[in-house]
Amino acid sequence: MEYRHLGSSGLKVSKLGLGTNAFGKRADRQASIDMIRYAIDQGITFIDTANIYAGTQSEEIIGEALQGVRHEVILTTKAGLPTGSGPYDKGSSRRHLMGELEKSLKRLRTDYLDLYQIHTFDPDTPLEETLRTLEDMVASGKVRYIGASNYYAWELMKALGISDRLGLNRYASIQTCYSLADRTPERELVPLCLDQGVGIIPYFPLAGGILTGKYRTEAEVPAGSRADTDPNFRRFLSEDVMALGDAVGRLATAVGTTPGALSLAWLMAQPAVSTVIVGATRTSQLQDSLASVSLKLNDDVLAELDRVSATFRSGEPFAVYRLT
Repeated sequence: MEYRHLGSSGLKVSKLGLGTNAFGKRADRQASIDMIRYAIDQGITFIDTANIYAGTQSEEIIGEALQGVRHEVILTTKAGLPTGSGPYDKGSSRRHLMGELEKSLKRLRTDYLDLYQIHTFDPDTPLEETLRTLEDMVASGKVRYIGASNYYAWELMKALGISDRLGLNRYASIQTCYSLADRTPERELVPLCLDQGVGIIPYFPLAGGILTGKYRTEAEVPAGSRADTDPNFRRFLSEDVMALGDAVGRLATAVGTTPGALSLAWLMAQPAVSTVIVGATRTSQLQDSLASVSLKLNDDVLAELDRVSATFRSGEPFAVYRLT
C-alpha cells in the first residue's frame, strides 16, 4: 500500500480508503466486520463513515470491528446532515456538533477521531462559530484534524480565510463527488485545493458502481446492487453515463484490468487527490478495488480516459448533498 499526506498536513493516509455507507444496510454486520479486517490486513488505514450512515449502525459496527486495532487506522466520521426532523437535528452549530461528536465517539468506541468532517455547508450558522467549535475539539484532544465535505469552492476558500485570520486550524481536506463521470471539481475546487494545500477525498469514485460495468442498461439492474435496493439511484443511469461506462470497460479490457480498478487508478493520478474511498458490500469487491493501488497508467491511457470523459467537466455534479 502507498501512503500520502492529507493535503499539506502531516497526516498520512492510505492511497485507497474504505467507505462504509453500506455497512449495516446493504452489507450486514458480519460482512462489514470481515471487510474492515480484510482492509486493514491489506494496508488500508483510512476508514470513512458518518453519523447518519445506516442510521447509526455503520459507526456502531466499525466501533466493534476496531477493538484492539483502533491505533492502526485513520478513523474519520462526519456530522451536519439531518439526524432527525427536529430543529436541532442538523447543521454545524456549536450545539449540534458538540452533541454529535460525543455520540459518534461512543458508537465508535474511541476517545478521539483522526479526522472530523463537516458533512455539508450550513448556511444558517456563521463559519466563525463552526470553525471555533472545531478548534475547541482539537484543543480537547478529541479531534486531531478537521475537514469539510460538499462545500462549494467559494465556501471552502471563505473558511480557509477565516481560519487564517483568526489563527484557527484549517480544513485539511475536502470530500467531494469526483470520478470520470463527474469531473466538475476540476473547474474550481481542484485549482483551489492545489493552491491552498487541501487534500481531496473523492466519494462516488465509481459513480455508484456504474464505472464497474455492472449496469449494462437501465433495465438490467443486478440483484442486490445499489440501483436494486435504492430505486432513487436509477436516476443516475443516464444514457451518457452508461456510454462512459462502456468506453471505460473497453479500455480496461485492452489494458488487462477491470473497469473499476482503471477508474480508481485514474482518480489516484489526479492532482490534489489524497485518498480515494471505495464502498463495498463484500470482500471480493474490495479485492477488485485494491488492484488500482499498483496499477500504473501510461500517458496514452490517461489521454484516452481524459478524452472519453471530457464532457463530464461541464454540467451538474453527479451528486451533492446540501442542507435545504
